[in-house]
Amino acid sequence: MSTTFPHRNLPRLLLQARESLMLRTRPSLREQGLSDQQWRVLRVLGEHGTVETGRVAREAYILGPSLTGVLARMERDGLVRRARDPADQRRTVVEATAKGLKMVERLAGSVEGHYQWLEQSLGRQKLAQLYELLDELIALEQS
Repeated sequence: MSTTFPHRNLPRLLLQARESLMLRTRPSLREQGLSDQQWRVLRVLGEHGTVETGRVAREAYILGPSLTGVLARMERDGLVRRARDPADQRRTVVEATAKGLKMVERLAGSVEGHYQWLEQSLGRQKLAQLYELLDELIALEQS
């Protein structure tokens, strides 16, 4: 027995789109010895500086227990530094080290190059529309 769905599988399409985007980015990450998750952490830290680990987990879309392991490996590799939040000793903050920030700078060029290619391929208006629709979808589902 099969079920016919009137709509396409949007979660699967979004995952497929993500994987398509990562096909161009992943080789650069691997050259630097980074996993996708490590890159997401470094990107958050590169954009925001010192960040509470809960916020890193939310913005990088990594579950807390997984983030603990990711941060431990990144700390071991000298990419991040963790410390107690001076404002609240119960919390932990994380920041990219100089080595981690250099890695972000090295990767930023290839990542931005990919976005420029995407903008040229789709057109500025379509890319802006895509961003707008995704923001709308996220807001709608979170309300």
